[in-house]
Amino acid sequence: MGKYFGTDGFRGEAGVTLTSHHAYQIGRFLGWYYKKGDKEKKVRAVVGKDTRRSSYMFEYAIVAGLTASGADVYMLHVTTTPSVSYVAHQDDFDIGVMISASHNPFYDNGIKLVNRYGEKIDDDTIRDIELYLDGEWDALGLSDGDIPYATGEDVGRIIDYASGRNRYIGYLISLSRYSFRDFSVGLDCANGSAWMIAKSVFDALGAKTYTIGVTPDGLNINENIGSTHIDNLAAFVKENHLNIGFAFDGDADRCLAVDELGNIVTGDHILYLLAENMKKRGELYQDTVVTTIMSNLGLYQALDRIGLRYEQTAVGDRYVYENMRENGFTLGGEQSGHIIMSKYATTGDGILTAIKVMEAVIASKLPLSKLVSPVTMLPQVMKNVRVESKAEAKENPKVKEAVAAVSEKLSGIGRILVRESGTEPVIRVMVEAPTLEICEKSVQEVIDVMESEGLVKDV
Repeated sequence: MGKYFGTDGFRGEAGVTLTSHHAYQIGRFLGWYYKKGDKEKKVRAVVGKDTRRSSYMFEYAIVAGLTASGADVYMLHVTTTPSVSYVAHQDDFDIGVMISASHNPFYDNGIKLVNRYGEKIDDDTIRDIELYLDGEWDALGLSDGDIPYATGEDVGRIIDYASGRNRYIGYLISLSRYSFRDFSVGLDCANGSAWMIAKSVFDALGAKTYTIGVTPDGLNINENIGSTHIDNLAAFVKENHLNIGFAFDGDADRCLAVDELGNIVTGDHILYLLAENMKKRGELYQDTVVTTIMSNLGLYQALDRIGLRYEQTAVGDRYVYENMRENGFTLGGEQSGHIIMSKYATTGDGILTAIKVMEAVIASKLPLSKLVSPVTMLPQVMKNVRVESKAEAKENPKVKEAVAAVSEKLSGIGRILVRESGTEPVIRVMVEAPTLEICEKSVQEVIDVMESEGLVKDV
């Protein structure tokens, strides 16, 4: 990806690597970019945010930039990332903006951009935004310097658009084929974007809804809660004898689940049960599921047994969606819980995923534990290593030697994957092997070399 934008937007520590000035500049650029060549056009942008404290700062900054360039801005306020995609597409906006750092801690934040179709913004536009951020105005045809300010009646307006968020909630409710009235459901909203929306949807569908992670204070988003800390939901489901539980991340584009026994159900398990259900309904195009290279071998073995095919992409839901769009596939996702169903959405949507898992459970008349039991997961350990330079850490000769040595030891029984995070200054080291002991030992061998080479960042 680019200098500032990774696989999921411009993300970094608020006030350090991502500043309010960046947000203002991005707004200024977008308001000009989508008006280029059409002086009569009034650019329309829709903006949402999550619950972290800095989201308000970034929201106001980007809105100031947009309106200063003449764009009208429609405010969804606190909402989910998939709701911004939905509204941008349904209401024919030029651009959608979501202020969120997803599963990251509260001190990080991000700017996610989607086009008028609700899809992640294209690489060419990202390149032009980055040229503007770096002051490369000549390359953008701004021969007189910076973008001119709108004046008089051309200054942009700000419109409250809570109605757009409400219509998205209505859309989600309309997607369920069944009532959930016989189910007690636990929802972990990560003190994030889903904190009001998810319960509203499940209540409307008739579930007995129990919630945690619904007291956001600006600082506690994802803090020991949500899909990245799903043990809390597992305990909550068991303690309250619930039928099922769903955990979302900070902006609710991910969903993981917990079965009635308190067992954790990963994105790979969810892909399997949705694929099986969609195949029965004739909704799984070419009987194919799109996965990333991080999906567990156990998923592929389970898909093989029921005659389903699969594709693999680089890590990142944008790559999953690109593959789906190019080939017409209807289901794809990641182990982390980004699940995309192209019939209903152009992005991962955690609440939508939860609804469709509920449908599969109700249609089968089986508990979630039975539906996912064909997927036997190979033990997998992944550790995140904060580094000074992702490229140097990954390309270091000694690190590459260590990775090759582990790969040779695991040949035929497992695998090692070392990759750069698209959203954090992190190298992810993942090993899949027959036992957790082998996984832990193999991962640590690589990390030890990174540390001895002075590549690890002091935290």
